Amino acid sequence: MNALRHVTFVAGLALAPVDAGGAEPAGWQALADERAVIRIADAIDRAVDAQDWNLARSYFADRVTVDFSSLSGQPPATIASDDLIGTWAANLKGSKTSLHLRTNHQIDIKADTATVRSNGYAWNRMEGNGDPLWEVWGTYEHHLIRSGAGWKVDGFTFRMTHERGNPWVKSTPGQ
Repeated sequence: MNALRHVTFVAGLALAPVDAGGAEPAGWQALADERAVIRIADAIDRAVDAQDWNLARSYFADRVTVDFSSLSGQPPATIASDDLIGTWAANLKGSKTSLHLRTNHQIDIKADTATVRSNGYAWNRMEGNGDPLWEVWGTYEHHLIRSGAGWKVDGFTFRMTHERGNPWVKSTPGQ
């Protein structure tokens, strides 16, 4: 069994993607950390789309620096994570549905901090005022810290590159 585990680890290292800087993760812990931070970034999207606000909140530190300025026009701010999740929950509820996707993760881990950069797409749908769709594309950056409770997001940025559809869907909370 140990031989199989060793072969699996070596194969995983050989097949693991190399990041844009050419550095490869070193050892089990590096691979586990990379997988953990990617899983968290992706899991936030799944929790938001499921409108599972307690689960979404569980991925964040108590305070988070957010920058959605390209989307909302509001300046970056450091806020309570409960407030961030409360804002999302007030907008994405009931009759308003969403689908968030991300890809092309780039990971940078230094000791107990990590940054996950990825490309993203979000789709929002709500009936009631013309075209029921609004879509947005952009890049995400999650900053995470390792604590006794594991990796937690303490910084979250979205930089919009393109949007299309009905702005009413974007700005009107679900019922």
